[in-house]
Amino acid sequence: MAQEGMENGKKVMIAIDENECSLYALRWALDNLQDRLTTSSLVIFTAQPMADYGYIYAASLGSAHPQLTKAIQEHQKKVSLSLLEKAKDICANQGVTAETITEIGDPKEAICNAVEKFKINLLILGCRSRGVLQRAFLGSVSNYCVHHAKCPVLVVKKQE
Repeated sequence: MAQEGMENGKKVMIAIDENECSLYALRWALDNLQDRLTTSSLVIFTAQPMADYGYIYAASLGSAHPQLTKAIQEHQKKVSLSLLEKAKDICANQGVTAETITEIGDPKEAICNAVEKFKINLLILGCRSRGVLQRAFLGSVSNYCVHHAKCPVLVVKKQE
């Protein structure tokens, strides 16, 4: 019996970043949902956070060179592309073809916006397992997405 929501043109999105927990979630999904992922469209998504140029301008006493700003943007782009290529290779080694997407913005909002924009049916995220204090100050991408994404969300927690 086919599991509803995981085939017939359905889309699964795995959101990743540089943190090992997100790549663990990707590997977990490939190991545990591979038969479903081969009949679904798999999207690997990453968000490039917008650089906080306030720090750059403050550090340069308000005269940041435009080439510095451009260099920071190019570096962020290279990191994102490298991360997506690594994820595609992990998928290819499991026999799964994946589409990659990168957006610029706050990761929490960018992920939820991408879910709507690309009509995602299942969102998979890794969990960093931050303490209560860190979550209070830094927020939790997975917690935000569980409450705001317009599709079911699977949060994969790395076992210690």
